[in-house]
Amino acid sequence: MIDAEERALMAETVRGALADAAAAAGPEADFDAVLAKLGWLEMLRDQPDDAVGIVFGALGATNAASTALDDVLAAALGAEPRADLAVLLPPFASWDAPGRALGGDLRADGLATARAARASELLVVCGADPEPRAFAVPAAAAEVRRVRGVDPDGGLHAVRVQGAAGAAHGGPAPWPAAVALARRALAHQILGACRSMLDLARTHALERTQFGRPIARFQAVRHRLADAFVAVEALEATLDAARDEPGPETAALAKAAAGRAAHTVAAHCQQVLAGVGFTAEHSFHHFLKRAMTLEGLLGSADAIALDVGRRLLATRRVPTLIEL
Repeated sequence: MIDAEERALMAETVRGALADAAAAAGPEADFDAVLAKLGWLEMLRDQPDDAVGIVFGALGATNAASTALDDVLAAALGAEPRADLAVLLPPFASWDAPGRALGGDLRADGLATARAARASELLVVCGADPEPRAFAVPAAAAEVRRVRGVDPDGGLHAVRVQGAAGAAHGGPAPWPAAVALARRALAHQILGACRSMLDLARTHALERTQFGRPIARFQAVRHRLADAFVAVEALEATLDAARDEPGPETAALAKAAAGRAAHTVAAHCQQVLAGVGFTAEHSFHHFLKRAMTLEGLLGSADAIALDVGRRLLATRRVPTLIEL
């Protein structure tokens, strides 16, 4: 693990490169190419925890749409990440393996990043008994359709696969571990978006004047910003704990905390920004839409909380999430 100073320098470098690309070409910029030049795959291979935190935090802070999540999942599933390999995600708000392989026939419905539209292969994890298996499916066998939705620049695609299963990729697929790492990545991206929303609201509060003084001096505005700041810092602390004690439970906690933080930060910052926050010209809505979309991938905060509650009732045991 790299030290704090080096990590901060790397984070600043990645964020600056993505911001420059966004300023030059907007949402159509090739952010994957930017990450490739920065050695993203080497970082993921050598320092996966730091790489995920740095890169996905920067993606969230700059509202950059990337297919780096494919690399995270592929690596966690034991495959070699590459630019022409996409990984099928579960449907929105779900985290079960998206495919089913029955009698040599593979069927799957789910979501994917923009890489699915240009990939030569699609990695599909099927929840076959007794353990999930990953199958490499030719992209030609998949029906890929772009999803516009609330975040048209996010690059999500709806994917349907139906055909021969073929040979499984390697042994049993470690799907829970892959979901855990991907959840932490998404939580870092949401954290970056939350920080940017808070920064936009803070800047507006300092610059907007009413009754002859900046609105940042009004107690109600300060309370809104303070509550948003607390939510952001609490999420960062949760992510630090999930990195120190990695596992499906702490990753689920981080993803749920990210969803709750996104709603809290968005609500308070929208109140501070007032009418200007609703305009298409202001950049706030881009971060809000991206955060709300990411919140639903691999389980929303409410869905994760319900799942944890059901397991607690079933086992009647509270797991130790963090060793103090």
